[in-house]
Amino acid sequence: MSVSDCARLLLLMLLLTALAGCSMLDPNGRPHQPTTLERVDAAAKALVENSRGRLDDSAPLVATTFVDVDHLGQSSTLGRTLSEMFVSRLVESGMQVIEVKLRNSLYIEENTGELILSRNVQRLSQDYDASAVLVGTYAQAQDRLFVNARVVRIADRAILGATSFELPLNNDLRTLLPPSYP
Repeated sequence: MSVSDCARLLLLMLLLTALAGCSMLDPNGRPHQPTTLERVDAAAKALVENSRGRLDDSAPLVATTFVDVDHLGQSSTLGRTLSEMFVSRLVESGMQVIEVKLRNSLYIEENTGELILSRNVQRLSQDYDASAVLVGTYAQAQDRLFVNARVVRIADRAILGATSFELPLNNDLRTLLPPSYP
């Protein structure tokens, strides 16, 4: 191989490396920031991985609406959306999840969602033959939103898996929060 061939090969490798680096940038030349859905996907994947082996795979999971950590009896469009996003990813991973937008075991209120009532936790197991429940909370900081999700065994309320992540508090997420948030 001649010197000029080596130089061309080196130049080609440098160009390919530069192009690969550019794919990590958004159209404005800034590093790619994961979307809300990408962050939820990663968190749901982590939750599935750290629940495996402790979760009864033969019994389904029930999902509840994520709630404001300071107001456990309230949720929001954000809480309902987070729950729906997690359910989608859990089902994609092969977990059995029951659709429970029903009555009795969960408290369902229009514009609030499925809020679990502690006295009805054992009824979830009986009514839906469920072994575990997905629960979650969120908290707002000045420019971040912190989200926690857990899979809890209904029988003894043991946490079988948990994950936490944060989201940048952008205008889209602010729109999904209750009006009382600043």
